[in-house]
Amino acid sequence: MGSVRWAFPCAAWRPCREEWLLAARLVQPEEKDRIGQFVFARDAKAALAGRLLIRKLVAEKLCIPWNEIHLQRTSKGKPFLANNVFSIYSSYNFNVSHQGDYAVLAAEPELQVGIDIMKTNLPGSSSIPNFFHIMKRQFTETEWGVIKSMGNEWMQLDMFHRHWLEIGKVYKETKMLLDGDKEEEWMFEETRLDDHHHVAVALGKQEGFGQKHSDVCSMEPNQPQFTLLTFEDLVASGIPVAPEDSAYWDNFCSKQEGPVKQNSHSR
Repeated sequence: MGSVRWAFPCAAWRPCREEWLLAARLVQPEEKDRIGQFVFARDAKAALAGRLLIRKLVAEKLCIPWNEIHLQRTSKGKPFLANNVFSIYSSYNFNVSHQGDYAVLAAEPELQVGIDIMKTNLPGSSSIPNFFHIMKRQFTETEWGVIKSMGNEWMQLDMFHRHWLEIGKVYKETKMLLDGDKEEEWMFEETRLDDHHHVAVALGKQEGFGQKHSDVCSMEPNQPQFTLLTFEDLVASGIPVAPEDSAYWDNFCSKQEGPVKQNSHSR
């Protein structure tokens, strides 16, 4: 077991009937029902991909057969493995997130882990200067000078992203402050998946792990980069846990991909 970073491009996934019905058979019935209640196809795909990522992780890294995996949620909605497992399994942590075009997963054998993905393109009503203000990192004046020297705002935005994060590289400079003091027992990885998606992974000391005080750096994992998975990768270890439900495909086909943007017209 080791550090895991996976990403699945759920927005680009256009499942055929066979794929969607197979995926539905590979998650617990209550999760399947919950996913079926999403109004938009994009949200259903992202949620289903998130569950498949977790089950793939448990099956392949913890060697628990897919159809014996039992997942539950905490009161805050975080998924956890509810199988009666002990020893090395009890300190294995994972979390998933989905937003924009991807579902992502991070897992660690001895650290608490949280993950969040954000799509950084502009909201419809925002301006690029406002975006810079909100997303501003601690660039030097020279770096901001290069960004602002671009010929138009969209070129500036591209240069902003180039300075912000290099695609595929893992950054660990971000720190967390608690009441003004640096929180030593948490560190953060930041990764840019593509031109529009930024992932942050928070890593903290496992509660109850070890007796002496030590910061995260002493248990720091290697800098894992995200592996982009295909649908075939997601279901490679899958063993169905439920019978096929053909109505589930009809339900999916009835959904719009996402909300239709309405242009306002005055009359």
